[in-house]
Amino acid sequence: MGVDEKALITTLGNSHKDHRKLFRKASKSFFVEDEERAFEKCHDQFVKHLKLEFSRFNNAVVMWSMHPWERDARVVKKALKKGDECYNLIVEVACTRSSEDLLGARKAYHSLFDQSMEEDIASNIHGSHRKLLVGLVSAYRYEGNKVKDDSAKSDAKVLAEAVATPGEKAMENDEVVRILSTRSKLHLQQVYKHFNQIKGSDLLGGVSDSSLLNDALLCLLKPSVYFSKILNASLNKDADKGTKKWLTRVFVTRADHSEMKEIAEEYNQRYGETLAQNIQEKIRGNYRDFLLTLLSKSN
Repeated sequence: MGVDEKALITTLGNSHKDHRKLFRKASKSFFVEDEERAFEKCHDQFVKHLKLEFSRFNNAVVMWSMHPWERDARVVKKALKKGDECYNLIVEVACTRSSEDLLGARKAYHSLFDQSMEEDIASNIHGSHRKLLVGLVSAYRYEGNKVKDDSAKSDAKVLAEAVATPGEKAMENDEVVRILSTRSKLHLQQVYKHFNQIKGSDLLGGVSDSSLLNDALLCLLKPSVYFSKILNASLNKDADKGTKKWLTRVFVTRADHSEMKEIAEEYNQRYGETLAQNIQEKIRGNYRDFLLTLLSKSN
C-alpha cells in the first residue's frame, strides 16, 4: 500500500520518548513487553518488516522507534558480530550513558539475547581489549557532585606512570582499568586536570598504544568532541559505506538527550559550519528531512 514518509517524519521525528513508549505499549503486534525488566522490545519480525518497508532511511526509523535500552543492547551486539574495528561502539554505550541507562541496556541484553552483555563480551573478545571493555560495561558509576581531590591526584599519577612505562600497554594495566571503569565522570575530570599538570601534555590522544583506550577517554571526558569527529567522518565525501552509517547511529542515539545540542555546537566550532547546513548540502531525500527533524529537537 506504500508509506506516507512525510507524515512519518513529522510524527515520529517530532515525538517525545514518552510518546514512543506509549506507541510501543499500544502496538502489541509489533512490540512485546518484558515485565521483569520493565521495557518494550521489538518483535524480530517487526524489525525485518521495517527494514523492507522503509528502504531509504530504514536504520533511522527502526532505531528511533526502539526503546533506548534495546537500541543500545543491539548496538553492542552488532559490534561483537563485526569485530574489533567496531569495538568503539561498545565504548560509546558504556562511557556516555548514565548509570541507570547502562544498567537498562544490560537488562535489555538479557531479554534479547539470553545472556549477559558482560558474558558475551568476555566470551567473544580476546587479548588486551577484553579487560577494558568488560570493566566499562560492568560499571555503575557514582553520579553525585563530590570528588576527593587527593584520590584524583593519586589516580592521575597512576595514569601518568602507566602511559610512560616503555613496553607496557596502558589498557592491560589493572589500575588503569579500575580507574576508568569505577570512577565517577566528575572525578575523572579532576584526574584529567591533574594528569595534564603532571605530564605537561594532554591525556586525550596521548595513549599511543591504543586507539580504543583513547576513544574511552574521549567519551568519558569530552563526548561532544568524540561525536563531532564521528559526524565529520561520516559526512566526508570520501567516506566508505560503513562510515556513512555512523551518521544514523549518532543522531538516533543522541537526539533525545541534551548532549545533541552540545555535539552540534562543538561541530560548528570545530569545523566552521553548522551541522544542519552540512546535512542540508550533503544528504538527500526523506533521510535528510528525518535527520533535520531529529536535530531540531535539540534546539
